[in-house]
Amino acid sequence: MAYLKPPAFTSKVFNKLAMKTGMSGTETLAVPGRSTGDEQTIPVIPIDVDGTRYIVSTRGESEWVRNVRTAGAVEIRNKQGPQRYRATDVPENERPPIIDAYRAKAGRTVETYWKKLPDPADHPVFRLEPAPR
Repeated sequence: MAYLKPPAFTSKVFNKLAMKTGMSGTETLAVPGRSTGDEQTIPVIPIDVDGTRYIVSTRGESEWVRNVRTAGAVEIRNKQGPQRYRATDVPENERPPIIDAYRAKAGRTVETYWKKLPDPADHPVFRLEPAPR
């Protein structure tokens, strides 16, 4: 699968700032690493479509995507506090309307990713269902 590696500035500075401030609607995804179990955090922009919450990988088959697939559960942290979810991979044929809603919400911030990776198959999407603590 395709993957767009973020520049060092994005990984080391911008992502931390986005998670701290919630800029552009970002919230913090926390997931255990698949080999170490150490928590990985990454900014995401969750989207609600027809009453269901989703997260979309703009950069393709990233480490957090592989970690979510292994863990099957994530925590989303925002100003209201942390919320645990079960995360289920959305099949490729169901992704387009979710990706369209995501792109409309995230705006220009994410458009360059779709110019480089235009196929919805290159953007893993996860359905989030509330999970008990």
